[in-house]
Amino acid sequence: MDRPILRKILEKYREDISVVRPMGRSKTSNIKYLEKCEIAGMTACEIKSSDIIAHVRSRRQNGAGPSTANNDIVWLRVILRYARAAWDLPFDLTVIDDANEVLKAEKLIAKAKRRSRRPTVDELDALTSFFDRRDKRRSNIPMNDIMWFAIHSARRQSEITNLLFSDNEEDSQTGAVRDLKHPTERDRIRRFKYTPDAWEIVCRQVRNDDRVFPFEPRSIGSAFRQACKLLDINDLHFHDLRHEATSRLFEAGYSIVEVQQFTLHDSWGTLSRYTHLRPEQLKLRANAAG
Repeated sequence: MDRPILRKILEKYREDISVVRPMGRSKTSNIKYLEKCEIAGMTACEIKSSDIIAHVRSRRQNGAGPSTANNDIVWLRVILRYARAAWDLPFDLTVIDDANEVLKAEKLIAKAKRRSRRPTVDELDALTSFFDRRDKRRSNIPMNDIMWFAIHSARRQSEITNLLFSDNEEDSQTGAVRDLKHPTERDRIRRFKYTPDAWEIVCRQVRNDDRVFPFEPRSIGSAFRQACKLLDINDLHFHDLRHEATSRLFEAGYSIVEVQQFTLHDSWGTLSRYTHLRPEQLKLRANAAG
């Protein structure tokens, strides 16, 4: 490759990797965003540490968080290392490493923190009352059912709106998640077990569509954020309901293998971080009470 600009390298990397295996949606999205940035118009081998630092400063000034900005550094290193090995691009990777050290020292980048936020009983009571009043006035999105379905099913926001009545099996009380989120695989379909409470919520939905909850994920997220804002509930995300659901399954006494049949987590290691049990929920066993 003869003095290519960074954008061409990013585009070629996406093309090359996709031939071997489809890239995940988040990875594709991150790289496509980089392709639109000012730094992508620079000749790759002329990029200096100061250019990378300036790029991250601009990202932070435009609202990106430290973990989002860190993703840019991660992908630049991965892709430019690939270009050196696969295409003989004479790029000096110490340029990225030097920039990385400065950016970490200035706390402009950081690894994403694992969330452990669970809604309190009072917060859930407040949200239930709020959505109950809202749903009676506006019945287009049954937010109370959707919120509690998320808590009882451990389904993600986008998974909830893609569930189909036709995929449900009444005898086994199971359903299917289509296009299950995965970093590298696409179009995955996995069956999961409904909890009795989640199944009850599904059964009472009006069947005007094959989708159980025929709504836009963004509309659900927006309604949830607005409710939290009006109720002064701080730092609670809709995705935290999946965390709450998973933790409740462990508190109910299910093993990791059993919980996996509800949540469809791929990794037991990933699943184990959701076991933030509340002490008052822990049930002593006879041989340990002693």
